[in-house]
Amino acid sequence: MSGLGVSIWTILIPLIVAFAVGAALGPVVIPFLRKLKASQTEREYLESHVAKNGTPTMGGVMILVALLVGTVILAPSHPKVIPVLVLSIGFGLIGFIDDFLKVVLRRSDGLIAWQKMILQIVVTTVFCVYLIYYTNVDLKLMVPFSGGSYLDLGWVAVPILYFAVIGTVNGTNFTDGLDGLASCVTLVVALFFLVASILLGGELEPVSAAMMGALLAFLLYNHYPAKIFMGDTGSLALGGYVAGVAYLLQMPLFIIIVGFIYLLEVVSVILQVGSFKITHGKKRIFRMAPIHHHFEKGGWSEIRIVITFTLVTVVLCVLGVIGLKGF
Repeated sequence: MSGLGVSIWTILIPLIVAFAVGAALGPVVIPFLRKLKASQTEREYLESHVAKNGTPTMGGVMILVALLVGTVILAPSHPKVIPVLVLSIGFGLIGFIDDFLKVVLRRSDGLIAWQKMILQIVVTTVFCVYLIYYTNVDLKLMVPFSGGSYLDLGWVAVPILYFAVIGTVNGTNFTDGLDGLASCVTLVVALFFLVASILLGGELEPVSAAMMGALLAFLLYNHYPAKIFMGDTGSLALGGYVAGVAYLLQMPLFIIIVGFIYLLEVVSVILQVGSFKITHGKKRIFRMAPIHHHFEKGGWSEIRIVITFTLVTVVLCVLGVIGLKGF
């Protein structure tokens, strides 16, 4: 465990700076977005969400700025954080364009699906090239609970990377549907990767600590009832962070464990759409998808769902830490 000698300041400084920046941006960004009329229109068939109409979105810019400022301070001594920032900010910019088109320019669909996919492939390609040619990290995958064994997929590792990155990003996007849900779940996941980086000597403590600080600050304004939503700007950036730090630590297989909520959200949508098409609209598996809305339709409050999903993530992240060394 070569990383146990990490200085506490490589954690505290990014965390405190990111939190301070994010907290300070709230009183500036929220009124600006209101003035810009960058508000979200909630679906009417979720009665509990109708009151959210008019709440500013695109708050993910607060997370992005806080993450960037908190991380770059130590980037010169921790160069591995750079590709993680590239992926986080790259996907955040895609989300920003999509949000801007939808809520500012009033184009209901935002980016067309194929446009969004092409942009996601471009950003993932930049990350992949950077990872392979400008870092000493290879694409072998650490196998959970194997005692530190790695899986070498050869050339197949590259298409797997595209699938893992884009899948994680979109899973995180689906998770952003309740006040504080994506923020709380990803906060716990970021803590897991902070611990993993320390244990493995991964040198990614600054970016994980900065993400934690940024999310804690955002939660000041995003907890129920939310004063601002992160929008795709934030949710895609969070997915970029999770995928990026997982690959720099050679731990994408761990996303299945610690990011189970993201996976559950994606699978619920796939199953719902599939059952709807197969039965020609006569049958749905869930009351509503993504699955957090299924629980809402079942009478669960937003707070109960957020707490439950967060606690599930806490348990799975503890399991993930155990799976690091197989002890």
